Amino acid sequence: MQMVFSSIYGSIINAKKTKGLLRDGTILGVGASIGGMVSGYFLPAVPDIYLQYLFIASLLYTVYTIFKAPASQTIEQDDKSFLVLLLIGMFVGVMAMSIGIGGSLLLLPILVGFLKYDLKVATALGLFFVIFSSIGGFISTSIFGNMLYLEGAMVGVGSLIGVYFGIKVKDRVKSTSYKKYVLLLNLLVLTVTIYKTFF
Repeated sequence: MQMVFSSIYGSIINAKKTKGLLRDGTILGVGASIGGMVSGYFLPAVPDIYLQYLFIASLLYTVYTIFKAPASQTIEQDDKSFLVLLLIGMFVGVMAMSIGIGGSLLLLPILVGFLKYDLKVATALGLFFVIFSSIGGFISTSIFGNMLYLEGAMVGVGSLIGVYFGIKVKDRVKSTSYKKYVLLLNLLVLTVTIYKTFF
């Protein structure tokens, strides 16, 4: 429930400043929804430890891509292909559902490394992308009677404050510093994941 609050609110703020956010984010999100449904056919056959290895490999690729990518893109950003965005969304949807994460972490290196999005734009797209998975999770949890509405609403309202100031900081910080912070965050997640997997 908290992710529904924060992803929608954050995307409303980002949409005012980020060109193509609604178009590209919607195509990616629809693709992810399709990919998420497809993943259920083969997910039970994959051992959990292999999924953990896949997550570590994805984090390594993310760290490498962010490290190699420029802090900001100087090339003109053209409209991206509908089909390419849809296929990327489907791929990330399959992977995210298999590993058990929201998908934004996997989406970021593809947008920055392959499609040459600016890092700040890619981050905004990642937040918009989460709308689809969080609403799906909210509906599913509610149907099965496991949703804690009061607690979720309280955390959700608090997250709106964090999202507001987080986006303000993102918009004001230099691109080079922002790249370092994103890289540091991913390295931290990678370190914790490796520790929990092997130790």
